[in-house]
Amino acid sequence: MLKLSLSFFLLLFVSANSFAEDNIAVKIVKEKCQFCHGLEGEASSVIYPRLAGQHKNYIIKQLQDFRSGQRQSTEMNDMAKDLTDEQITALADYFNSKPALSHKVRNKELAAVGQYIFHQGNEWSDIPACTNCHGEKGEGTDQLPRLAGQHKRYISSQLQGFSERKRTNDNAIMHSIASRLTEMEIQAVSLYVSGLK
Repeated sequence: MLKLSLSFFLLLFVSANSFAEDNIAVKIVKEKCQFCHGLEGEASSVIYPRLAGQHKNYIIKQLQDFRSGQRQSTEMNDMAKDLTDEQITALADYFNSKPALSHKVRNKELAAVGQYIFHQGNEWSDIPACTNCHGEKGEGTDQLPRLAGQHKRYISSQLQGFSERKRTNDNAIMHSIASRLTEMEIQAVSLYVSGLK
């Protein structure tokens, strides 16, 4: 009986903490995040990233980098500057729990070029396959972003930012790759990953 009571109270405690964390996140999402990233992290505007299904630790790192100024973005630096670690974790949990979306790809020929580069790389310009780091389905890792289903325009702008060193964090490896991609390759890879589920 004592074990049952302890289990029940432990479950209540965990549930209460999860509920409190959800409330913190929902409040911030409604006040700040929804205008660019949507209530569910779906980001209806192609210039902002989809956060739904993104890895928790990746979101935490990016928000911390925006807060510290390590990653530069006029809007996001302002949005993140007053976030506490607890709020950042709550937001990361919130968006990570949302279902990831994908786009319908209409230009199949260009997407096929992107598929080749994503899976094979380009040996003639010394570009490794994207799958080496981001996985076969673009699902990423705890430390690397999920690319599957991301907006094409957002991916292409990030690749350009890495190429020109305008992306001020996580730049070392991605600069060496993105700087060798042609504009066609950037657009092709961006289109291909936007359709991954």
